[in-house]
Amino acid sequence: MKTIILEINGPIIKQINVGLANTLWLRLKGLLGRRLADNEGLLISPCNSVHTMWMAYAIDVIYLTKNNEIIKIGASLKPWRISGCSKAFKVLELNSGKVQELRLEVGDILIWK
Repeated sequence: MKTIILEINGPIIKQINVGLANTLWLRLKGLLGRRLADNEGLLISPCNSVHTMWMAYAIDVIYLTKNNEIIKIGASLKPWRISGCSKAFKVLELNSGKVQELRLEVGDILIWK
């Protein structure tokens, strides 16, 4: 895991530890077999679709462009679902409810530090 700070169109709002899934195996595995802590996330790149097969909990899914602009949000994606966004280049997975807590919206830009 590496520590990042999310800046969303301005001030720093929250520090979240984000794991990077950037190999074929890590992208395929995703969050299977583990739970995120409250301050954790998983960035999958490249990626434009996810599934929650075999998961026991819902997640928030944030679809991003190459420039980290949010282009779609899947809030509380329940187990055994598939979601995608053909224009996305990467996906940030967070605990269910984080999108609302962080007040993330389509058009926001995430800055990784």
